[in-house]
Amino acid sequence: MQITVHTPTVLVVSNLRAPLNQERINSHLVDSYWRVSVVDVTGSTQRDLVNSVRASNSVSGDVLTAEYQSQGKGRLDRTFEAAPLSALLFSFFVQPKVNAERFSWLPLLAGLAVINALDKCCTFTNGNRAQLKWPNDILIGESKVAGIIAESVDNKGVVIGIGLNVGMNLSELPVDHATSLELEGCSNCNRNELLVAILQEFYTLMKRFEDSDSALKDEYVARCATINSPIRVEYPSGEIIDSFATGIDSTGELILENGRKVSAGDVVHLRAR
Repeated sequence: MQITVHTPTVLVVSNLRAPLNQERINSHLVDSYWRVSVVDVTGSTQRDLVNSVRASNSVSGDVLTAEYQSQGKGRLDRTFEAAPLSALLFSFFVQPKVNAERFSWLPLLAGLAVINALDKCCTFTNGNRAQLKWPNDILIGESKVAGIIAESVDNKGVVIGIGLNVGMNLSELPVDHATSLELEGCSNCNRNELLVAILQEFYTLMKRFEDSDSALKDEYVARCATINSPIRVEYPSGEIIDSFATGIDSTGELILENGRKVSAGDVVHLRAR
């Protein structure tokens, strides 16, 4: 992948905001599958990597991470912005050895990889654990700490983007219902360690996915706060329905109590009935 690498020049204010170190990250990755590039500033790691894949300049396992994004991209084309060094912002390209119709599971696996990594790297106050919110959010308690997007690129594979709030303080949170690792009491890790842990977890999950490991679905459901909960679904079309989530199917779609399935839309967790 042809990416220009720059040395970060921003002052370090805490361990959680320690600059990303490309050499250290790559040297600590157990699997040779990943190749991480670090840049100071870009518009969007997701856009950059998607364009690189389309131009045939990237291969499976390429990872691009930035200290700051000026035009960060979230789900449904929403914008995402974080102060320099306050978040872990990265995208990676994968070509799993499965049929393309199964690619819809990849963002769910990415979410599972994030919470597995947080389990290993972080200790939160009040004994909280990270949870999944279908389809692509990571929660601590009821607050969002990370989001995930995924784009299929010309049938070549999938670019997955992750934004994890790491060292943000209250004034830096993008929305009122967000949180950060620092605000949740996790100060015993840094972004270099987190990136390595997430990539290694995802690689392990992807290999199991390629082997059609049926236990993956159970592992996702066990950590998903959406399942067995009352929810509101806000569809891209504008339709809004209140229902109860009962599970996910083999393609990763959310199953409602009336049998209807949800493939896309915003999900709001409601108070228990």
